[in-house]
Amino acid sequence: MQNSQQQAYDRGITIFSPDGRLYQVEYAREAVKRGTPSVGVRTQDGVVLAAAKRTRSPLVEGDSVEKIHKVDDHVGIASAGHVADARSLIDFARRRAQIESLRYGQPIGVETLTKAITDHVQEYTQTGGARPFGVSLLVGGVEDGQPRLYETDPSGTPYEWKAVAVGGDREEIQRFLEEHYREDADLDAGIDLAIEALASVDDDFDTTQVSVATVDVETGSLRMLDDDELATITDELDLEDEE
Repeated sequence: MQNSQQQAYDRGITIFSPDGRLYQVEYAREAVKRGTPSVGVRTQDGVVLAAAKRTRSPLVEGDSVEKIHKVDDHVGIASAGHVADARSLIDFARRRAQIESLRYGQPIGVETLTKAITDHVQEYTQTGGARPFGVSLLVGGVEDGQPRLYETDPSGTPYEWKAVAVGGDREEIQRFLEEHYREDADLDAGIDLAIEALASVDDDFDTTQVSVATVDVETGSLRMLDDDELATITDELDLEDEE
């Protein structure tokens, strides 16, 4: 009897279990843990987004695996979890940013954009015939000259962070960030920290399997680091495995 009741709570996204849990939301969080990790670091000079990429075959074009996306000139998003769900939410975020720009003639705030995304995500935790989004996003950008970094949860809850990891090995990476984060770090130090955090849980760390983007306060623009820049940073940090 208890087994059949458990299954009923499992299947119904709109049904709370007797102990107040929505199992489908918890399963969505498990989907996030199965994704490759993404890291966000906020510094006094801007925000860094870094993401590990996974390719199923050496024949896959690495550039086709996107983990960091430009939403507006001043905002980027890194994802962890179900890739198709991430793309859907990023398209939503881009539309929301364009609406704000057309309606008010100014860039959308990072906090406003994040809460619009999480409001949309939350609707899918209480709608019959739907399922939660199996993805967490890191929303980083510059708002009124200040760097901002947010995490979205499959439950529809936003959190603001100084440094955060989502996806696989989150606990280990988060501990690394907590031990090494410095309030006075500049943007270059933030890039180093983000890359080192991803490398700390990867015995076969490969710079070609990492994407890094920054949004700096001075320009207020998102910039993707190219492969040569990443290779140089990795060499300086001595992170590449030696054969």
